Amino acid sequence: HYKMPLMIARIDSARAAGQDVQANMYPYTAGGTGLSAYMPPEASEGGRLYERLADPDERARIRTEILSPGMKDWENLCELSTPEGVMVLGFEREENQKYVGMRLSEVAAAMETDWVEAAMDLLVSEEQRIGTIFFMMSEENVQLGLAQPWIKFGTDAGGMDPETATGLAHPRGYGTFPRILGRYVREEGVLGLEEAVRKMTSAVATRLSIADRGVLRPGMYADLVVFDPETVIDRATFEAPHQVSAGI
Repeated sequence: HYKMPLMIARIDSARAAGQDVQANMYPYTAGGTGLSAYMPPEASEGGRLYERLADPDERARIRTEILSPGMKDWENLCELSTPEGVMVLGFEREENQKYVGMRLSEVAAAMETDWVEAAMDLLVSEEQRIGTIFFMMSEENVQLGLAQPWIKFGTDAGGMDPETATGLAHPRGYGTFPRILGRYVREEGVLGLEEAVRKMTSAVATRLSIADRGVLRPGMYADLVVFDPETVIDRATFEAPHQVSAGI
């Protein structure tokens, strides 16, 4: 977490030197990707991850690398989040549905093993990446990032239909923009309303070279969202994600 100001200083320095550097983010302290992200990269070479995890010798070698102390040249997201900060949710097999929404530490306790073996067992059973939430950011850094002038906002997620969607998902797919407007603009005062809207609209269109969207001007596409700045807020949570926002 202490590296966030260092990263910002590096980007500011590069921009001051004429480099075209920007970034984007969403306003949550957890990210979402596959449980398999805690594996060393070579374990997945050739598309043989699940085959390797089912082989006792290969599995032992991978386990040793996962648990090896010292600096790694890859990110072990389970280790960085800690097993208590890893929420597993993307299961397909019926026998694994009982683990949906549990933390990896809880799954390991239920399986009477450690978190490394529990995660391996789940991957072998599912033979797919297993959608997972990793709680690993700090609120202080979220606010610091939102305030940077070269930051833009995105969901990093596909859209879902709240009337038909089931199971758990990252709430970013529903609440990203209302969360910024309600919590970080109105409640926390991290950035102004106009600046927040710019980072959601014209800044994004400009960055992606979309010339006919992003601002209100004759000849532009009329992509309009009407919201009440006094009531807009996200409702989606990690435990109940399929909730539309208020004030839109």
